[in-house]
Amino acid sequence: MQTRNAKIGFFLFGIYLLLYGGFVFLNAFAPETMEITPIAGVNLAILYGFGLIISAFVLAMIYGFVCRGDDGSTSKQEDAP
Repeated sequence: MQTRNAKIGFFLFGIYLLLYGGFVFLNAFAPETMEITPIAGVNLAILYGFGLIISAFVLAMIYGFVCRGDDGSTSKQEDAP
């Protein structure tokens, strides 16, 4: 179970790493792109940053949902008598 959860965690971390890498790449190599204001005068850097925060929360919720036990708990340990 722990190995399965670790694999899921690494996979979700990889997704977030790609998203964050895109943010860093744009800031480093195309900073003028981040100055674009697509919505209500808010630039793309701010929107992308908020998107990163929201995606981290969503990925954490996915991890919590997928890795919970059969009884709804997050661990497989039995209670001691």
